[in-house]
Amino acid sequence: MAAERGARDRPCERWIRTVPALLPHELRVSFARAELHAERPERVAVELNSLCLRAEAAEPVATETLGAFVPVVVEPSELERLGALREQAQAAALPALGRLLRCSSAEHHRSPLEVEEGPRRAGGVPTRNGRELSLGERRALARQPSRATVSKLLRDPHPMVARILLGNPRVTEQDVVFMAARRPAVAEVQVEIARSWSMRARVRMAIVLNPGSPSAVAVPLLGLLGRMELAMVSRALDLPPVVRAVALEHHELRPPPADVPASELRH
Repeated sequence: MAAERGARDRPCERWIRTVPALLPHELRVSFARAELHAERPERVAVELNSLCLRAEAAEPVATETLGAFVPVVVEPSELERLGALREQAQAAALPALGRLLRCSSAEHHRSPLEVEEGPRRAGGVPTRNGRELSLGERRALARQPSRATVSKLLRDPHPMVARILLGNPRVTEQDVVFMAARRPAVAEVQVEIARSWSMRARVRMAIVLNPGSPSAVAVPLLGLLGRMELAMVSRALDLPPVVRAVALEHHELRPPPADVPASELRH
């Protein structure tokens, strides 16, 4: 009885009980952020590894719970804490946590295309009478409940504009997919999209399949993908090698659907 009570008191079990009961998405993410800082890195690392293992085994409630932690993992402001957790993953041989945090570093927060080709102007700043609108003007427009205004700002390259726009009730999932798939990708904008919309499967795939998405954003999202999605990512030759490699690791760990014939599992 005491052992059962102790297991239920473990942070991983508490997370799995709590996160699905929290709405909206922002509240789930706030809870996850607090939990990542609530205890020593050694304890948090073990519990987060347990959660990742259960998600890799395709346990739906574990995947849903992990979805609250991923928006925190992709944030550059959390790199110090994530670095401490990654060190624990290496020291204590926590492979699932290692996959989640494989690219949680400042280097991997740059767009792979920027690393290879140098910075490129993303474009997309709206104009008025031939003049580019200032950042302040664009931020004000992003708050307006106007569908026409929203459409003009979907290509805006500034993360502050993107953050406001992503919270605008006029923005649809299709709009966010468009933003996430846009090339060249702006690394900071991809972070904003993952922070607020990664609970949507189409948005996750748009980010992961964009060759310009930072690996620090794309790799944590892989833990939320299904087996078929992971196979698609692992075969996408235009993606960074690390993204394809981690996708393949996840794919090999995912249990196949029960109704899939064994002859099809090799494909």
